[in-house]
Parts: sequence; structure tokens; C-alpha cells
Amino acid sequence: MTSTADPIIWLRTETCGLGPYRADLVETYWRWEQDPALLVGYGRQAPESLEARTEGMAHQLRGENIRFTIYDLGDSEPTPVGVATLLPDHGVRTAEFVIMLGPEARGRGLGTAATRLTLDYAFHVTNLRVVWLKVLAPNVGAIRAYEKAGFRKVGAIRQAGYWLGQVCDEIVMDALATDFIGPSAVAPSHPASD
Repeated sequence: MTSTADPIIWLRTETCGLGPYRADLVETYWRWEQDPALLVGYGRQAPESLEARTEGMAHQLRGENIRFTIYDLGDSEPTPVGVATLLPDHGVRTAEFVIMLGPEARGRGLGTAATRLTLDYAFHVTNLRVVWLKVLAPNVGAIRAYEKAGFRKVGAIRQAGYWLGQVCDEIVMDALATDFIGPSAVAPSHPASD
């Protein structure tokens, strides 16, 4: 399911790539966002109409948040499978990280790969010093993926979320630029000057 024959891929591994956020994929993004497993993982309680999502897309494309389409590069053609977002606070050089994967992409390591690529971009292109996120405590699969990508648990916001109708904590995790170790998809293409 690729909307264009040759989508733009800015950063890549062998299996995963990040490219621009695309208005022509609004219905695909919306479909992923309505998946009950995603609603539970985000702690959201209600789906959104396609009309409302389409209206919001124009605002998102104009905003200063950094959004990527995540591609599965394992097939013969790059296939969109999710979205990664950085919500920057330029005054303090930090950003909140949010990721969404379609159901067909989960459990294959693409979330970890996309998270690492997003951190690589955050630290080597946007020059952020900290990227942080919140994740519901029972979402152990997501926590493991974030840890593999370089995030560390730094605390919890007690009873701040809901998981399957039960109150739960939100775990706060961060990744520091000083802790980010390769491989980098950005740095090799831009060697330091002598």
C-alpha cells in the first residue's frame, strides 16, 4: 500500500525508514489512530471522525512539530506503517516523542528502529539535548522497545492514565544526546571538518 512509487526516505536502516509526513496519507494515518489497541496504548477513550482528522492535518502540516512517516523497507517497495513525532521546546532544546504504528507493523522491531532513527535525527539534525516520552506502565512491549532504542526510565506520574479501564501510572522516560551511541544514519554522511 504505497501512495507514490518512490516515497522520499530521509533516514534508513535495512528494514526501516523515515520520510516526510504526507497529506495524501491522512486516511491511512486516521485508520491506524482508530485501532483499539492504539487507543488503549495512548489512553485515549474515543475515536475521531475522518472529517475531523482531515481538518487537523492541515494544521499539523503547518505546525513546528517534527513529524515523520515510518516506512517498512523489508518488502520490494517502501510501505508506510506508522508516524513518529517530536514536539520540540526550542527554548530548552528538548522534545517530547510520540510514535504510532499500524497493527500490521507491530512486533517486528520496526518501532525500535523508527525510534532510534528519530533520536538520531533529534540529536544530529535538530540538535536537541533531551528527548522524553510518557508511556502507560502496563504497556511493557512499548517500554522494552523504547529501552532498546536508548530511552531510560526516569520516573512515574502516579495514577495519570488508564489501561483497559483500570487506573495506572505513566512512566516517564528520556534519552540524552550525550548517551546516544551509534550507529548513526546521519553522522556518517556528514563527517566532521578537520
